[in-house]
Amino acid sequence: MPFKINRAKWIPLVTALASTMPAQVVASIEDPSLLATPPMGFNNWARFMCELNETLFVDTADAMASNGLLEAGYNRINLDDCWMNYDRAENGSLEWNITKFPRGLPWLGQYVKDKGFNFGIYEDSGNLTCGGYPGSEGYEEIDAETFAAWGIDYLKLDGCNVYPKEGRTLQEEYKYLYGHWHEVLGKMQQPLIFSESAPAYFSMTDNLTDWYTVMDWVPGYGELARHSVDILVYGGDGSAWDSIMTNYKFNTLVARYQRPGYYNDPDFLIADHPGLSLEEKRSQFALWASFSAPLIISAHIPDLSAEDLEYLKNQALIEVDQDPLAQQATLASRDSSLDVLTRNLADGSRLATILNHGSDSVETDITLDILGLSSDCTYEAQDLLDGSTQTIKDGIHVQLNTHATAVYKIEIDEKCSQAIPTGIVFNTASGKCLTGTSSAVRFESCNGSKSQIWQVDASGVIRTLSEQSKCLTTDGKTISLQECKESDAQKWSYALTGNLKNTDSGSCLTEDAGVSACGFEANNQVFGLPAGVKVA
Repeated sequence: MPFKINRAKWIPLVTALASTMPAQVVASIEDPSLLATPPMGFNNWARFMCELNETLFVDTADAMASNGLLEAGYNRINLDDCWMNYDRAENGSLEWNITKFPRGLPWLGQYVKDKGFNFGIYEDSGNLTCGGYPGSEGYEEIDAETFAAWGIDYLKLDGCNVYPKEGRTLQEEYKYLYGHWHEVLGKMQQPLIFSESAPAYFSMTDNLTDWYTVMDWVPGYGELARHSVDILVYGGDGSAWDSIMTNYKFNTLVARYQRPGYYNDPDFLIADHPGLSLEEKRSQFALWASFSAPLIISAHIPDLSAEDLEYLKNQALIEVDQDPLAQQATLASRDSSLDVLTRNLADGSRLATILNHGSDSVETDITLDILGLSSDCTYEAQDLLDGSTQTIKDGIHVQLNTHATAVYKIEIDEKCSQAIPTGIVFNTASGKCLTGTSSAVRFESCNGSKSQIWQVDASGVIRTLSEQSKCLTTDGKTISLQECKESDAQKWSYALTGNLKNTDSGSCLTEDAGVSACGFEANNQVFGLPAGVKVA
């Protein structure tokens, strides 16, 4: 028998109960325990889009429970767009499509919970979803109550069909709508996990000021944010690998925002996309895990191959993704073929991830100083893809096919000093790297040279690997390399906005202009720095 529920009775009841619930802190950066590690699970969108129904989710839950994905940590089943009717009920509540979900979403939620999963859903902050179904604007409270009554604990809130009201810019309208949802969720006894899509709607512009501004506020409103374009859907036009690289690139621009309880979201793992080689699918998983990004699979789970399940269940990489530090890997080095990323792990070890994004195979050595490690020490490095270990004295030798990725966990002995934040300082709009030589400091295309790799110590002094006795210095107008004296002219602070501010002058590093007055999220003043640099 189909599950039936009398909405006219339960909506007022839930409303009355909600009014007696104490307001609680819901923002992840204020209460990291709400989502202590990045979410893992399944979403239908990239694989099935609007072709969703009860059978799909039942079969998916059954398969994940039997093939080891649930045991590996993938414990969320999330619906995306097109699950609802085109009209709300007379009392304003949303209704599921009974053709697609004949036993109802409360029944489905209980089914997946009985299997060991959490249950998530999709809505839109505007007046319509991207698929043309009812949006939540003006109905936030009743929708939150409805979702809670259905057993849902995770909300993905999209941003289609948002139009600014008089007196507000488009960015301010998004902030108002997502801020209102934040307030609504904060009054719930059990706040829903809040996945925000607002930044994605500002990412594809030449002037990134609004995008940066949205990224500034999303960590205070929810637990994760999809910052850029949708990853390529199963039947979409274009290159699936290029789509992965686009979202990967955007993720490298926003590492400064991530901290325990809030996670940058580069979108779904497209594990059965026909346009990807096995090497490319492994790379996406390894990169997402290195980022401590959400691991949400969008694929036909029952038909996943043994090879796909093997890398998706790689426990060593899942442990990296779920590491309690939640430190996002950042760029230590970049050239036309290789990206080297590093981060710290909670157990004191160092992660090194090397991506060959070029079109040819590469064989090279990654020296220890690039990884922020001392050449005076010997380290044990574990290959997290094949489980092998090697002792490294001078560096890591890598041999990578095109689009392949290697990930190493490097144990740091008590006799060796902790890793130093080391990597490129790059402008997130132009992509150019800060380059320091004896003659000048300027921004150039990233080439992997040690004149572009910088160490940042705890006092804010910044020096290149190529000339470690010299530090980035300003006279209040220009920048140069000068002998390190640790004066205020050589100390810099890193802001959440991406500004690199000089202690002495109070001015900000500015691409192609030395330093200048700190602006508001200006393209030429927003920079990515190595993981581990303190963000003010």
